[in-house]
Amino acid sequence: MGVGLIAYLIGTGVGVWGLNRTVNWAWDITNFVWWVGIGHAGTLISAILLLFRQRWRMSINRSAEAMTIFAVICAGMFPLMHMGRIWVAYWTLPLPNTFGPLWVNFNSPLLWDVFAISTYFSVSLGFWYTGLIPDFATVRDRQTIPFMKIIYRITSMGWKGGVKDWQRFEEVSLVLAGLSTPLVLSVHSVVSFDFATSVIPGWHTTIFPPYFVAGAIFSGFAMVLTLLLVMRKVLHLEDYITIYHVENMNKIIIVTGSIVGVAYITELFISWYSGVMYEQYAFINRATGPLAWSYWIMMSCNVISPQLFWIKKLRTNLVFTFFMSLVVNVGMWFERFVIIVTSLHRDFLPSAWTMFYPTYVDIGIFIGTLGIFFTLFLLFSRTFPVIAIAELKSILKISGEAQKKQQAEKAVEHSIH
Repeated sequence: MGVGLIAYLIGTGVGVWGLNRTVNWAWDITNFVWWVGIGHAGTLISAILLLFRQRWRMSINRSAEAMTIFAVICAGMFPLMHMGRIWVAYWTLPLPNTFGPLWVNFNSPLLWDVFAISTYFSVSLGFWYTGLIPDFATVRDRQTIPFMKIIYRITSMGWKGGVKDWQRFEEVSLVLAGLSTPLVLSVHSVVSFDFATSVIPGWHTTIFPPYFVAGAIFSGFAMVLTLLLVMRKVLHLEDYITIYHVENMNKIIIVTGSIVGVAYITELFISWYSGVMYEQYAFINRATGPLAWSYWIMMSCNVISPQLFWIKKLRTNLVFTFFMSLVVNVGMWFERFVIIVTSLHRDFLPSAWTMFYPTYVDIGIFIGTLGIFFTLFLLFSRTFPVIAIAELKSILKISGEAQKKQQAEKAVEHSIH
């Protein structure tokens, strides 16, 4: 359905979307920012937690990195579709001398997006593939089907598992982690500049970069939980993805959700404190206007519901965590919708006031990108090792002994009872 509607859109034009002269950005850019946000947790888990030597990341980093790459692919589709004429997409590339009088506008944050997203995608892909090399070698050595053996031999790039191999692997992983860490902060900051550098009330605010980054990590971890809890059950990975991992991710969701909540309150306060009537009206309209329902969905999903994770029993409950991860993803989608549509649909002139109604093409393309994302993730879990085998081996002795001790303590308790 997604592919069919994208082909229809490109063949017919952007007029098939529900955009109008006042709301000229809506569903498409909402989805773009949402998908970029989902891609953030993978890099954070892989890069920042690697640099801080957090061992608990090892069971979840492989799937999170794959999720990052597939989410960025889905995100990158929306700006291309929004151009309408996708065959002139190369105009966004910095090739000014080939265009005669047409020069690329390097001042535009939309061009910064092109650089940020392409850099983020290439570094994340390199990081993900580097981590896979030792695992491909493990699969290669155990493979019995000749054709698959050849494929895994090519992808493992001659890995033999010697000291030199491991030394280079460690060095490259650290270098890529160092490159990826500033990207976690810069990519979503650049995406926020699409709005923050404009003069539209509700967008023209300096809080956007840190608040967008916190929101991206918030929604990214929620999507990691959505995928991993299902995968844990289906692939029987209970010994690798434990309650401890789930609880740690829920703690990060509490922190980032609270940051997002503080950002919402700060926005409301600054709009009042500024004394600018247009700014004040933009926020009053969000909470009480015709699209107020979307604002209150956003507030309840992103600010109120994550606070339930302060209760340890709920934080370690897998069913509740899965439900909450879906709630957070819905809330973060509505956050982007509220920022974009409610700021645009009430223009400076009341004569230009209008409403935005998504068409079946808007909705269908979004559902289509979800389909593309889950298809890619299922193919990944079918053909690649979904947990980092080589990395888990390095902590097996520590975790194995700790587990034996825990089991021994439980046996003693049981015999006492």
